[in-house]
Amino acid sequence: MNRLLVENLRAGYGPVTVLRGLDLEVREGELVALLGMNGNGKSTLLNTILGFVRPTSGRIVLEWDGASIDLTRKAPHDIVNLGVACVPEGRRFAPNLSVEENLLLAGSARRAKADGRRNLDFCYETFPILKERRRQLSSTMSGGQQQMLAIARALMTSPKVMIVDEPSVGLAPIMVEQVIATIRKLQQTTKLTILMAEQSFFQAIEVASRAYVLSHGAIIREFDQQLDPAGAEEIRHAMMGGG
Repeated sequence: MNRLLVENLRAGYGPVTVLRGLDLEVREGELVALLGMNGNGKSTLLNTILGFVRPTSGRIVLEWDGASIDLTRKAPHDIVNLGVACVPEGRRFAPNLSVEENLLLAGSARRAKADGRRNLDFCYETFPILKERRRQLSSTMSGGQQQMLAIARALMTSPKVMIVDEPSVGLAPIMVEQVIATIRKLQQTTKLTILMAEQSFFQAIEVASRAYVLSHGAIIREFDQQLDPAGAEEIRHAMMGGG
């Protein structure tokens, strides 16, 4: 079974422990939501998976195509080249480059070079507005367009797993709906494996197949069934600390 596996993970910053023995699994083809209020460790978990934060114990493993690769001590660029891409909170593109230059820069990763043209065509097919604006400076685009660029930039790396951090941050409600719908469509049409951190749980449960609720650095609930609006109150209660 292909999957991203997190086992008994502890991590933090200096003497401050943020993640406390956390376990999580994302199986191939799933869109798994990581839910929790701000300050409970969602971004720390994602940054640890991506190699930006070093864990103090536990492990992160990419099990894929019969291989088991320990990501725990690998550098961020090595993790990207192994097939784990990131759509960061706040987008973080190169503002003085055009849309296409940002995409081509992402596609220069060793893993994706051979598929650069195909990936670029796919990004333009998925996000026609990016093709239309391909010569435009990325910093002059709207927030929603920039979020689409951030997703496309991750797709340029030919990912097996895509990590998405708070895609709704800073967007108008109508753009949040469009971005979340795009993520879901990508997952459905390409069977892309996605771990998405989000505090706007109503949007998350509309698209996720499973969800974990994170509180004070630990998973306090796992919703391991098809999510639907009927379960929204139970999830909200868990996010607010109800267990």
